[in-house]
Amino acid sequence: MAAQDGGAKMAAWARGVRGLLLDISGVLYDSGGSGGGVPIAGSAEAVRKDSNFESTGEFSLKRIKASGLKLRFCTNETQATREKFVKKLQGLGFDISVAEVTAPAPAACRLLKERGLRPHLLVHDDLVPEFAEIDKTNPNCVVVGDAAENFSYANVNEAFRVLIGLEKPVLISLGRGRYYKETDGLKLDVGAYMKALEYACDVEAEVVGKPAKAFFESALAEMGVPPQEAIMIGDDIVSDVGGAQQCGMRAVQVRTGKYSSPALISSYITNLGRKQFASRRSRW
Repeated sequence: MAAQDGGAKMAAWARGVRGLLLDISGVLYDSGGSGGGVPIAGSAEAVRKDSNFESTGEFSLKRIKASGLKLRFCTNETQATREKFVKKLQGLGFDISVAEVTAPAPAACRLLKERGLRPHLLVHDDLVPEFAEIDKTNPNCVVVGDAAENFSYANVNEAFRVLIGLEKPVLISLGRGRYYKETDGLKLDVGAYMKALEYACDVEAEVVGKPAKAFFESALAEMGVPPQEAIMIGDDIVSDVGGAQQCGMRAVQVRTGKYSSPALISSYITNLGRKQFASRRSRW
């Protein structure tokens, strides 16, 4: 009976939804290892067009589209180009195309072109091709992504020197995650290095990627769905759930990837509630 009540409440909560945003790392697969990553149990079937819902019990992409729901993969992946990233996912059994993926690097390139910015790149080697058409001579800004092994002292210090030497420093960060999960454990994410540069240069980074509101709005625009009619599913309580909620969407946190203890989640939700209350109070 309790299960039925829970199902009814979930159905009511999700009523009116026309679009679904799915995180990738920690939701569909855990990255790392010799094969590039390991699918999370049942995730490949959940997004396979030809999967059999009756036999697998999974909510397939075919069933989502048949129900009228639109689907978008929303990721902060910055260790590879979208093309290379999608090819890896396809090799792991996922039915996914480049056109279905919203990622930070293409959004950053649009921003750089619009504002005439020439970046110094502190990013992963495999992401550099995304910026092939961007003028990088005489940099007037720094773009930082998940550079992994490229986050050496020398490389971070070089980015610092570029920023500190600018009259008006511009720091663009491809996300601000604290950490993520790979097959061999948790890894520091771009947010830790972004904060170091912010502190050293007394500058506030412009975030392109989750949890930035503009990033979610871009994904929603690509689906043609307003925020109140979409749900975000992710493993990060801040970047996925919090970012989506601040954008006006509903959100679900999965218990895979870097899912944290209920105590940490409760602390974040309490802090988010206080911020929202303070925001409302300032308008009274």
